[in-house]
Amino acid sequence: MHPRDQFERLRDALPEDLRDPVSFLYFSGWHVSEMRALEWRDVDLEGGGIIRLRPDLSKTKDGRPLPLRRELAEIIDRARERRIPECTTVFHRDGRPIALFRRSWATACKKAGLGNILVHDLPRTAVRNLVRAGVPDKIAMALSGHKTRSGFDRDNIVAEDGLARAIENVSDHLAAQPQTPAIVLSLKKRSA
Repeated sequence: MHPRDQFERLRDALPEDLRDPVSFLYFSGWHVSEMRALEWRDVDLEGGGIIRLRPDLSKTKDGRPLPLRRELAEIIDRARERRIPECTTVFHRDGRPIALFRRSWATACKKAGLGNILVHDLPRTAVRNLVRAGVPDKIAMALSGHKTRSGFDRDNIVAEDGLARAIENVSDHLAAQPQTPAIVLSLKKRSA
């Protein structure tokens, strides 16, 4: 099963008020604490559709922009429709900021038949998706908030299907090369 299919099964098994916050994590690469603290003052819908994560909210203490396009824009649009004026956070449960949701998460993982998946696997998945989509590492690091190459590499876990795809790509590349006569090297022993 494709990882996106697994994610969608998991998302659909969650309570409805957690589906968009978890989808936000999947598409943004943000950490749970960053998503939970996101406030409407950080969202600029008129200025091109962008979220500006404040440094004090960031796990790395560096602010960063997140352009709102496609799925992310749809998630924020739905959050805006459910907005409660007295609640400052973008994602909430009945007007209260989202607290820990370990029990709901564990129940959804079990329902989706996915075993023991960590919520922190969502930012890792976002990093892998960025890399597989051909996004340059520097841009992927900026979007996901990675300060160091080692941290980025730790989250960009190489899966076996990625290794198999790499071997297939090399084989395809070599098969597409023009056929040229082989160069034979002769290794003659020099006489003394």
